[in-house]
Amino acid sequence: MADRGAEGSGKPALTAAQRQLLRRRQELDSWRRNASRLRSRNLLTGLGIGAFVVAMFSYTILSVKQERIMEELDDEAKINIIRGPRTGANS
Repeated sequence: MADRGAEGSGKPALTAAQRQLLRRRQELDSWRRNASRLRSRNLLTGLGIGAFVVAMFSYTILSVKQERIMEELDDEAKINIIRGPRTGANS
């Protein structure tokens, strides 16, 4: 059975530690090559999530504000119903 780096190839066989080091260097080079693309994707994802959060917060604040306005209108309507119609005799 011939091992990688056998006698005929002229290269000595790599030890397990050397193979692991070589793999890690290759992974690091790959990360370096793809870092800018990854950074831009992360930026776009962050901006998208941030925009969603701001929109949801704004919608919630707006709906609560409208609810308060509707409650105030309902209170005014109840007061006007209790007072009755405004005529010259009771104004």
